[in-house]
Amino acid sequence: MREPQAQPNPAELPKRDQPRRELPGHIAAALAGAGGAGDSAGQPWAGRSLLGDDANIHNFEDDDGSADAGYLAALAGLLAGTGGEAAVVKALATARVFVPVVAQLAEESEGVDGLHADKQADMALVTLKAPDGRTAMPVFTSAAALEAWHPEARPVAVYAARAALSAVSEGAQLLVLDPGSDFAFVVRRPAMWALAQQQDWTPSYLDDQLESALGSAAAAFPAVRRLETHPGGGVGSLTAGGLPVAGGGAGPELRVVLFLEDGLDAAAVQALVAGLNESWARLDAFAEGVDSIEVKLQRAAQEPAPQ
Repeated sequence: MREPQAQPNPAELPKRDQPRRELPGHIAAALAGAGGAGDSAGQPWAGRSLLGDDANIHNFEDDDGSADAGYLAALAGLLAGTGGEAAVVKALATARVFVPVVAQLAEESEGVDGLHADKQADMALVTLKAPDGRTAMPVFTSAAALEAWHPEARPVAVYAARAALSAVSEGAQLLVLDPGSDFAFVVRRPAMWALAQQQDWTPSYLDDQLESALGSAAAAFPAVRRLETHPGGGVGSLTAGGLPVAGGGAGPELRVVLFLEDGLDAAAVQALVAGLNESWARLDAFAEGVDSIEVKLQRAAQEPAPQ
């Protein structure tokens, strides 16, 4: 089901008018097996998801529908400023979550006196459309959080890795954890892909190898003296009460600071940035590891003197 208009939008998302990315081969291969007997790592789903008689929860064994303790602890660390986004995603990798599905009319028939009646209905995943056009899939850490957001949605319990794989299959670029709650954590595309593959995720702004690859590509442009990478302005987010949180935002994710030689006019700077973007886009580490980027320009002469 697309764009449930009555529901709150989780966050304003970056990269407007961005074309849809081509999936890397290993992601596509994982999707090819989606819905099969095993997960993206080849481990069988059998015995891991118990679709019990309780249609309201579809619980795992002894599951009371509450949020995973490890995820809550990692999220508390992020909110307190003692933890980071990578710890939250790592905790989510072993957590059970709830994916909302809703009834969607599949076939309609004409009844008595010409009145239309539902003849057949399908269950469909719920997705959200962000202001920039990107698709996000809502996921909930507890049955109560899902019910508060959409009372008519049916919660289906799955491991978060399975939810991420479903999101990729649906064409979603983001997972949104607990929209409508006090704090909605956004899992951006690179983290979502890592989660779907059950791999560790390193945020792009903490990836030294990525910074080195960007710097090597920039070396082909003499006007660039050096560069630095930092968290982008969209990494941070806010709680419902307006308190700032250093993570969980939808992006821009990565800030690249370019230290340039003096004397470049506006046209030269524009051509330089366009050339760098084109060069970076050819890097696998950039294409797969960076969700969204902002570039800050600074004259090399403005660098602080070494201590």
